[in-house]
Amino acid sequence: MIYSSAKDWREAARKKVLFFGMSGLGKTYVSNILRDSGDWFHYSIDYRIGTRYMGEYITDNAKAEAMKVPFLRDLLLSDSIYIGSNISFENLTPVAAYLGKPGNPALGGLAMPEYRRRQEQFRQAEIHALLDTEYFIDRAQRLYGYPHFICDTGGSICEWVDPDNPSDHVLSELSRQTLMVWIKGDDDHTAELIRRFDKAPKPMSYQADFLTRTWQEYLDQHGCAEAEVNPDDFIRWTYARALAHRQPRYQSMAENWGVTITADAIGKVRDARDFDELIESTLETRAAAS
Repeated sequence: MIYSSAKDWREAARKKVLFFGMSGLGKTYVSNILRDSGDWFHYSIDYRIGTRYMGEYITDNAKAEAMKVPFLRDLLLSDSIYIGSNISFENLTPVAAYLGKPGNPALGGLAMPEYRRRQEQFRQAEIHALLDTEYFIDRAQRLYGYPHFICDTGGSICEWVDPDNPSDHVLSELSRQTLMVWIKGDDDHTAELIRRFDKAPKPMSYQADFLTRTWQEYLDQHGCAEAEVNPDDFIRWTYARALAHRQPRYQSMAENWGVTITADAIGKVRDARDFDELIESTLETRAAAS
């Protein structure tokens, strides 16, 4: 790790961290607190994916839907209107909307081949965005003069890496540049995440093998054809399984490449000083245990 002790962290002229874990446990919450302090540059992986690597896919998909409406089609073909994505740190809906959900097209679902194609596009986009971290660390200081740096990752980072492989390319690059911090939830947090998701199911990205397995299990258990699947019902059914699938992968990432901080501890952070103290105590605890 780039900071092996509390002293290293305390004396670092440039502090660089990367947050990972399930969405909804505090990654963006603490990132916003640090950014608002004025000394931290906030690099959002999801925002980078939506603007740099999937922006054209998102816009083209919106145009394709507009082309189905004769009035809009004529305006598009005559370059009379412009369609774009209004993505922001606070509104990443365009990315989720493009990913979509598999199932019955009459209910807004995508055919599985198209769904898999978009999943693969997202996988490649996220890997590229993660590997852009070094560039943005340099850019944050060289262009904007920020001394400190946060990389705020999406919940699916664990799907594209092998945390038990010491030569994993993505993790090697990220740990060389940042202190990787797992924000870990407990059973109560998991139950709350499931409750929230059940109320408002949102598209997710899945590891290809996991998607294949859960899709087939769903079809078998519900006795339906692919085109009969209710998209929202499938992703609700899959969500708890996705959490269970990701948890050991996050844990291996923390054990082999970084540190662990609980979601409750992150929730108590009110300013940059609180965060510094939390990282110091975490590094002290890790050093004492090793």
